[in-house]
Amino acid sequence: MASLFSGKILRRRARATQTERVRERRHEGFLRYAGFRWAKISGGLCLLVIVSYALIDVQPRPNGGSWYGYTLGTVGALLILWLTALGYRKRRMTRDYWSLKAWTSAHVYLGLSLIVIGTWHTGFQLGWNVHTLAWALMMLVILSGLYGVIVYATLPAALSNNRDQMTQMQMLEAIRAFDRQLHAAAQPLGAADTAPVLAALEEDPFAGGIRARLTGRYPRCATAAAQRALAAATGGEAEARAKVVALLTQKQAALARLRAHLRLRALLEVWLYVHVPLTFALIAALSAHVISVFFYW
Repeated sequence: MASLFSGKILRRRARATQTERVRERRHEGFLRYAGFRWAKISGGLCLLVIVSYALIDVQPRPNGGSWYGYTLGTVGALLILWLTALGYRKRRMTRDYWSLKAWTSAHVYLGLSLIVIGTWHTGFQLGWNVHTLAWALMMLVILSGLYGVIVYATLPAALSNNRDQMTQMQMLEAIRAFDRQLHAAAQPLGAADTAPVLAALEEDPFAGGIRARLTGRYPRCATAAAQRALAAATGGEAEARAKVVALLTQKQAALARLRAHLRLRALLEVWLYVHVPLTFALIAALSAHVISVFFYW
């Protein structure tokens, strides 16, 4: 009886341990996937390339035109084509070894390995030609991808903290609510005090352009200008003016939250507008590189 009871306890513990492991795998980031499996594979591949470059006796020194260079070039070209398949892969749902998390982890680390594979393929012989153009575009694609990895690893938490469980529509609705209160509170004010408030009411929260969106700086903010103008104003309607200033201050805080949200989203998305076009340019330059090599071979 005791052994049966202890057996049940052991099975429950085993199931609990298995459940905990499943939860850990679900919450595991793509960079840490399977205990940095793809980081180890990528590191081993880079080490193999570096050691083989030092040991293989090719005269002249290994370069893109040697059998060693052709081998690395073929590996690098196939790897680049495989890496571009991530966009297609995101539209398909699979699990385990070919899950999106596993694929993304391999994409990041094998993409970084191209720094060694592509550079050692050139034999460190760079010049003003299509071959070096392909290498330079490859490096730019890798750098833009590295930026994407960094922002996706750091910014989502900041985005969530800034939202404070509010959606973008709720942020906009809060700003509109302040506008309605400002419209009513500004009725007793004179024309000189009303003008900046009207400008603040007509302000587009999304205005400012890409520079303002990425930096989070809005030097021409009509709400901030109205707050400063009314805070410094003197004369009659002091009580009404103080109420309007308080509302403008609250609206500024709501605008700051929305603009911080837009800035973080822009930082998360802007790299794709560089990474994707550069990838297509790389494929074009790589095609020209391969064709020219076989044409003059």
